[in-house]
Amino acid sequence: MPGLCIAMKAEPEAGPGLYRLLAWLSPNFPIGAFSYSHGLEAAVAGGAVSDPASIQGWIAAIVGQGSGRMDADILRDAYRAAEDGQFAALDAANRRGLAFRATAELALEAAQQGEAFLATCRAAWPEAFLEAWASRLIVPHPPISRGAGEGQSGAVPDTLSRIAGEGAERSEAGEGVCHSAVFGTVAARAGIALSDTLVGYLEALAANLVSAGLRLGMIGQTDGQRILAALEPVVARTAEAALTRDATDFGAATVAADLASMAHESQHVRLFRS
Repeated sequence: MPGLCIAMKAEPEAGPGLYRLLAWLSPNFPIGAFSYSHGLEAAVAGGAVSDPASIQGWIAAIVGQGSGRMDADILRDAYRAAEDGQFAALDAANRRGLAFRATAELALEAAQQGEAFLATCRAAWPEAFLEAWASRLIVPHPPISRGAGEGQSGAVPDTLSRIAGEGAERSEAGEGVCHSAVFGTVAARAGIALSDTLVGYLEALAANLVSAGLRLGMIGQTDGQRILAALEPVVARTAEAALTRDATDFGAATVAADLASMAHESQHVRLFRS
């Protein structure tokens, strides 16, 4: 029609935060997540999980009432501490994330992935606060060095003394790093929204367990996607609850999953580390 003017709404730009979140949650990110089943392998061997419905229920419980619930709280506390630049609060969140694991294998799962995630982020996405916090931790692997020809090799270390202080003491929680704590830290420093970070982290946890179920021969590819679709509201509720949950309401209630993890430690034939 003559004189008709149609106003087009400009799409907001995605920015680097979304790109980084997708990269850090990719199965290709080198933290070894594929090698952990979180006790699911023992549950399958013992008959507690035997079909798509029982796998879905098992994963839903872990995400909403088990390690997913605890890790959501750890991630939230670490995110807020990193956002405010508070090392002591970040140390406390990390220490809690390492300590509250029911079995040795679950502790290994949290710490090994955390250390690998920290090392990779320091190598590929160096950031001053993250480097300063890493210098306070005692981890089994030394900092990853960057060659003299790489432009950023000297940029981050030059700022460490300003951020952490020349005489900064190592964290009392310096025995390692928890995956959810370091994930919350890097997300905060990248400016990614806490709500998006929580949903992404919990979806990745669920997807990794679905992948374990697939490799154990309990479900097919399509069943796996049906399960992930059904778990969407579980992930959303768990993430939303973590945003407002009081820090004193911390913990998990998945005894069956904990017992399965204990049984897995002595399982003779197995594909997974947990």
